[in-house]
Amino acid sequence: MSILVLAEKPSVAKSISAVLGATQKGDGFSQGNGYLVSWCYGHLVELADPATYNVQYKRWSQATLPILPEKWKYTASAKTKKQLDVIRTLMHRTDIESIICATDAGREGELIFRLTYAFCKCRKPIQRLWISSLEDSAIREGFAKLRPSTDFDNLYRAALCRSQADWAVGINGTRLFTCLYGPVLNVGRVQTPTLAMIVKREQAILEFVSKPFYIPEINCGEFIAAGSRYDDIKAAELVRTAADGKDAVVLKVEKVKKTTAAPKLYDLTSLQRDANRIFGYTAQQTLDYAQNLYESKYITYPRTDSQYLTKDMGGTATAVISAMSGLFPFTNALSFTPNISKVTDNSKVTDHHAIIPTLEIKKAKLSSMSLGENHILTLVALRLLCATAPVHRYEATTAVLECGGHEFTARGRVILEDGWKAIEAAFRASFKSNNDKKDKKTKKKDEENANEDETPLPELTKGQVFPSVVASVREGKTKPPVRFTEGTLLRAMETASIEDMPEDAEHKGLGTPATRAGIIEKLVKTGFIERQKKNLVPTIKGTNLIAVLPEDIKSPLLTAEWEQKLKQIERGELSAPDFMGGIGALVGQLVSTNAIAIPEMVTLFSTIPRTSSSTGSKGSVAKKAGGKAVGKCPRCKSTVTQSPKGFFCSNDSCQFALWQDSRFWTAKGKVFTPEIAEKLLNEGNVSFSDLKSERTGKTYAATITLTDDGINTNYKMEFINSQNITEEGINSQK
Repeated sequence: MSILVLAEKPSVAKSISAVLGATQKGDGFSQGNGYLVSWCYGHLVELADPATYNVQYKRWSQATLPILPEKWKYTASAKTKKQLDVIRTLMHRTDIESIICATDAGREGELIFRLTYAFCKCRKPIQRLWISSLEDSAIREGFAKLRPSTDFDNLYRAALCRSQADWAVGINGTRLFTCLYGPVLNVGRVQTPTLAMIVKREQAILEFVSKPFYIPEINCGEFIAAGSRYDDIKAAELVRTAADGKDAVVLKVEKVKKTTAAPKLYDLTSLQRDANRIFGYTAQQTLDYAQNLYESKYITYPRTDSQYLTKDMGGTATAVISAMSGLFPFTNALSFTPNISKVTDNSKVTDHHAIIPTLEIKKAKLSSMSLGENHILTLVALRLLCATAPVHRYEATTAVLECGGHEFTARGRVILEDGWKAIEAAFRASFKSNNDKKDKKTKKKDEENANEDETPLPELTKGQVFPSVVASVREGKTKPPVRFTEGTLLRAMETASIEDMPEDAEHKGLGTPATRAGIIEKLVKTGFIERQKKNLVPTIKGTNLIAVLPEDIKSPLLTAEWEQKLKQIERGELSAPDFMGGIGALVGQLVSTNAIAIPEMVTLFSTIPRTSSSTGSKGSVAKKAGGKAVGKCPRCKSTVTQSPKGFFCSNDSCQFALWQDSRFWTAKGKVFTPEIAEKLLNEGNVSFSDLKSERTGKTYAATITLTDDGINTNYKMEFINSQNITEEGINSQK
């Protein structure tokens, strides 16, 4: 008898197979040593389209809303049906006595397995593999401590509720507002409040009126002391006149020793924020690089919301720090004993601990990695070192002086112990050598924003006199709020409505660490926001959508409350029917209270080209009719034609597009020709024998499959004569 192990991805299945000794290749699986190991390609089973419930739903009509299934239906993903058939056959083999769920240890991983298991009508007993690392030792330990699948029933219920709630809000909201206003207006449980934050920030910038302010200052030779801030230049000039040429006397000097604690370890969101700030990576790029590093066994599971380790990991963390010695330039001269206790706290670890390197890092060849993977691994290693290093210590000095009847204040600090900041400085120095141009720009900006508090003051004593000082007035202007970058938006999503949530709330904010990157990408692809360098800016389409939506559907508080309730379902504190009952009531109210379009908004939406956003971003280039027909649209079955920018659906209301300058093709040394597009659209896939590896420069053979979920168009790639998928879900619009 044998045991079937089902992983979420082929690369994970390969790691598990190697540990179990299941290395004999089959069609869609491997076997050996009493195990069969197979894999999904993410979600093999999906929620069915509305038309599956009733043919009248095939046509978008306000009259058919709300669509709220009494019994939810599921369907096999057309692009991965072959692998689903393989899994179904394996599950029903008579020699398979039990199943081990080895999908990713989280909400979505649980959903992927359970839906596949149920769709295949399997009834065999299940055990759960729950690991945070793909190191061989972690896999062995996980198989030695398999858990009953019933331990994760509530996790599955929460995942099911999340997917059904997203479907209900998305289908009904999107159809309702599209029917009311014309262009396709995607509404989402998490994406809409996120868009609302971006629109609100942009409105604040547009409405902002800069006002001048004036600060009188006195120059005491070795330092400058500042007076109070005035909105009226005349008031500031009176102070300057009174102080200019007069003696300044020190009234008091206060010295306080302070510390700056080391940063916490990375969870996914904080890693994405730093990667965006330092290297300019999008949240999705960071997640992709981190996932690759996880599957290569160099870091632990990335989709985590914890910034701590469990106490039993102390020895592992110490060993990892030792293994990193000399691997990075900033580790060459480390001379501190790591304080692991600062990063261990069992009470602050739920499903997964913080992201740290694994012991496999000692085998890492940084030069052979992609630049992105190298950067992300560097950040994760740097953070482990900084988090366990001594605190940064300094002495802050505040001096108050009297001159001309007015008080002036000077501040400064003296570093007592660099602590963890010495490691950070070593990293910045090594980063500078590889990014001189970028570093000069950053350095200039830092100098412009330099704070005098960071510089030391001379030794001062009470009563000390500085004769005949020179007074002046420094003019400044109030600055508008800054536009969101991906890093600052991630932070805003993480803390949205945090002040309104209960103090004991386990989950706050919009979305989860695992979903936030996808939300941002979806907003870009659907034409609601666009990237302007590092900034995220709403389009007219996005701004108008927020203008017509009711407050409850775009409120961060409501979505944060839903996420909290999903956590309650995971803990068994709330039933799934109660949660979905609330979602149904919300959808019903949304449809009934927004039945009539706002006339002036109809006019505004009519000015937006159906095939473009308001700002001409790549995702919205107008289609040109009359090009060569290359196939049928997978979304609406209309003809897809060639244009100078790519291949587009000829239906003006459909946004399906295959972009000719997609990085997916250029990275593999391929020109995206009409012949390739025709094969992808008509046959679903195309095979090549000469794709180029971006990392090694070597060529290889692979089959590329086109996937489309109605919103996003992606490519999946499978090696020919191999079971490994090396790249999956790379968006065709990048």
